[in-house]
Amino acid sequence: MRPDFGFIHSYESFGAVDGPGVRFVVFLQGCPLRCLYCHNPDTWNMQDGKRVSADDVIREILPYRNFIRGGVTLSGGEPLLQPSFCTALLSACKQEGFHTAIDTAGSIPLAACRDAVDAADLILLDIKDIDQADCIALTGQDHQNAFTLLQYCERVKKPVWIRHVLVPGLTLKEEKLHRLAEALQPFSCIEKVELNPFHKMGEYKWQLISTPYLLKETAAPSETSVRHAKEVFRSYALPI
Repeated sequence: MRPDFGFIHSYESFGAVDGPGVRFVVFLQGCPLRCLYCHNPDTWNMQDGKRVSADDVIREILPYRNFIRGGVTLSGGEPLLQPSFCTALLSACKQEGFHTAIDTAGSIPLAACRDAVDAADLILLDIKDIDQADCIALTGQDHQNAFTLLQYCERVKKPVWIRHVLVPGLTLKEEKLHRLAEALQPFSCIEKVELNPFHKMGEYKWQLISTPYLLKETAAPSETSVRHAKEVFRSYALPI
């Protein structure tokens, strides 16, 4: 497949939670992870997406130029699973003057996606779990690639926003919060940390793909526990 062609899932023309400002979000198809709390399991299989060119995507974006006050974010799925297509998209967006971001779980080896990372203005990096064994149980993969990406962003001074989902009984544990905050504390490239409460808004999609949803009995975290998690991160001088 030519590098300027790829598979997408959908678009969002008014994204308010995918980077700074109001953004146009391109959801790419395909993901190597199988997160137990995934709210977009319909993005997992790349071949289920729509095959488009970078020019096709730009044509979708440009009519919204006057409403895009932040830029363009590539999300997914895992956008870096299609690194050449990401690079082509980001380059095309930069030519149009848009700020660009990649929303990634860092699941792809850096050697395979460095060009795309270099082409983005901002990396939104989802750290799944600080414990390697638990990360594998939660997603099917450890977090080594994610931290390798974070270390690279630190070396090249690429701005990063960290994202972390607070799942009661899994990631929302006092000891884990401290360990993750301590691991992130040395990185000056981190501009923001977003602690996102677990939700089940995508549970119905698991039924559509005939896959058991294993967190059916897991409740959303309380406001008190979310506030406490944020205080833990603030105690390490992290930007919440």
